[in-house]
Amino acid sequence: MHQATTTTGGPTLSTQSRPVRRLIQLYVGLALYGASSALLVEAGLGLEPWGVLHQGLAELTGVSIGVVSIVVGAAVLLLWIPLRQRPGLGTVSNVFVVGIAMDATLAAVPDVHGLAVRIPLLLAGIVLNGVATGLYIAASFGPGPRDGLMTGLHRRTGRSIRLMRTAVEVAVVVTGFALGGTIGVGTVLYAVSIGPLAQVFLRMFAVPRASDVSTVVATGQSRGAILRP
Repeated sequence: MHQATTTTGGPTLSTQSRPVRRLIQLYVGLALYGASSALLVEAGLGLEPWGVLHQGLAELTGVSIGVVSIVVGAAVLLLWIPLRQRPGLGTVSNVFVVGIAMDATLAAVPDVHGLAVRIPLLLAGIVLNGVATGLYIAASFGPGPRDGLMTGLHRRTGRSIRLMRTAVEVAVVVTGFALGGTIGVGTVLYAVSIGPLAQVFLRMFAVPRASDVSTVVATGQSRGAILRP
């Protein structure tokens, strides 16, 4: 069915429905991000940088990796205060939804053995992570806590986002590995492929922006802050 427009220049039904579409994209994307991270854990061939830290802390504390993800996300969000970053709905939702989805997926997926299963699981996890990243960033409800940390450091120090991201992620990987997190071919493959994948899916899931932006949207950061919630 075609959506009608008003002759007085009022919003169309399509425009009115965009916040609903964006909310669906946000939460589907965050849930898929948690699920994709769980697949990388199950593959056991190397995690994304923050996943290495989460797994290392989980090994140290004995709590689930999903709970660790929530705690780390909340701690990183606190660092936004001195950096004067403004969180959006997606930022706060990210802290909880990703960790919950990760633990739920790990509970549902059986343990796998043998490279014939682990390699496809790794590849599926990376591609799904790219899909999830494109979904939640295109929803434009604010960057994830970790991306916001990098853009905040960029603004406060004057250094490039690339440099800030590299510095933070190197520190995260080294710390996570020292605590028992998994580094492997999956870590390298993720690093070289997630950018191009996320850009493809970001364009695919882009939502036309209405002239009035919701007050819960943190604008001006989410696209430049790619690529992690």
